[in-house]
Amino acid sequence: MAKDLHAVILPWFAFGHMIPCLQLSIALAKAGVHVSYVAAPRNIQRLPRIPPSIASLVRYVELPLPAVDGLPDGAEATVDLPFEKIQYLKVAYDLLKHPFKHIIVNQSPDWIITDWIASWTVDVARECSVPLLLFSVYSAATICFLGPPKYLVGEGQKKGRATPESLTKPPQWVDFPSSVALRGHEAVGFHAGFYGENASGTTDAERVAKLFQGVQAVSTRSCVELEGSYIDLLQKITNRPVIPAGLLPPEQEEEIESSDGRKWGGVFKWLHEQNPKSVVFVVFGSEYKLTRDQVHEIAYGLELSQLPFLWALRKPDWVIEDSDPLPSGFRDRTRGKGMVCLEWAPQQEILAHPSVGGSLFHSGWGSIIETLQYEHSLVVLPFINDQGLNARLIVEKGLAIEVERREDGSFSRDDIAKALTRAMVEEEGERLRARVAEAVAIFRDGKLHQDHYIGGLVEYLKKGTKRH
Repeated sequence: MAKDLHAVILPWFAFGHMIPCLQLSIALAKAGVHVSYVAAPRNIQRLPRIPPSIASLVRYVELPLPAVDGLPDGAEATVDLPFEKIQYLKVAYDLLKHPFKHIIVNQSPDWIITDWIASWTVDVARECSVPLLLFSVYSAATICFLGPPKYLVGEGQKKGRATPESLTKPPQWVDFPSSVALRGHEAVGFHAGFYGENASGTTDAERVAKLFQGVQAVSTRSCVELEGSYIDLLQKITNRPVIPAGLLPPEQEEEIESSDGRKWGGVFKWLHEQNPKSVVFVVFGSEYKLTRDQVHEIAYGLELSQLPFLWALRKPDWVIEDSDPLPSGFRDRTRGKGMVCLEWAPQQEILAHPSVGGSLFHSGWGSIIETLQYEHSLVVLPFINDQGLNARLIVEKGLAIEVERREDGSFSRDDIAKALTRAMVEEEGERLRARVAEAVAIFRDGKLHQDHYIGGLVEYLKKGTKRH
């Protein structure tokens, strides 16, 4: 048993990072590991409650964010901020180095498990003589795309990744056939965000390079069955042991209880009335803010497809008071055929409903894992960060259809309708569903992910503690 093993986990303060790090915490606790999960106070309030069966093994530890110029009061996560202000969250996050070190000194854990942005944990781990593991919430293909440390900083970056165009084809170090690369319109923002300067004074690429060189090992939210070639390559790229954590699929039976207990009675009543596997669930997460044109083209595309749909649309910032973000007359024209809800959505319950058979979404890695458990036809429309890379990966594996776009990244209602029809109605969708049905066995295999992958990770942590 690993009952005496204690790990401190520090996520980056974005919910796409905090939730997978919590899922890792829960999986480790089920294997007997004590976990201290560190986050800012308001973030902890917004995270799910720990399942009672392991509540004694997972402890939330509050780490208040300092006030910094440019960061609005109360903003503790990327979801609280417009994109251009996220750099100030990094400034505040970097100032957590000393209070975090204080936690490590007081708790004397066996391991620190860190996320991407906190490259300063390399210094804390060294100063406190605690081994450090990098946990990636991204696919192995995404991390491989970033490349070895020598291509992340200095002359190597200037030669190999000097321009956005350099990101539009699979990199030279990928030594097997791959279509994982960015489109031109994605590459511009990605290049500026990853290699460009920001208010913290440290580029994201510099952070990743320091972590690759300063950690004892790397773990990623993936498995050999899905990404075997990329996991092998990741070990070569980082020159570190790579221990997959498995996919950490959300529990279907014992779902993490949400702190928001509202029930969507009317929505589920409508779902009960629909044919099995007929409804498209549409959701684009909370990080990317859809523009008016994008919302309208998606709406018209859903209407054109003539498929029943349920759209969980986060109310856009450009909506004035109680005005409707949807096109004029859209709700009337689709009444009975579809539903749009401008609030929090019980996503797991919706995905699990027998009437839902397809998903139109942004292809975030966590959402892919969550959605594929339910044997849906996937239609992907990526917008930011790693979403485009994930989209190429699952299309490459025959698990999704991607919405076609213009060179500038724009898409039309026809593109939306065409992709939905291909996935849900046409013969191509049959092949897609057959491939998804094969993959579901991997995504639903709790024993594989908990016993084999988490079990293997715990064994590594135990051995690493003895060696260090």
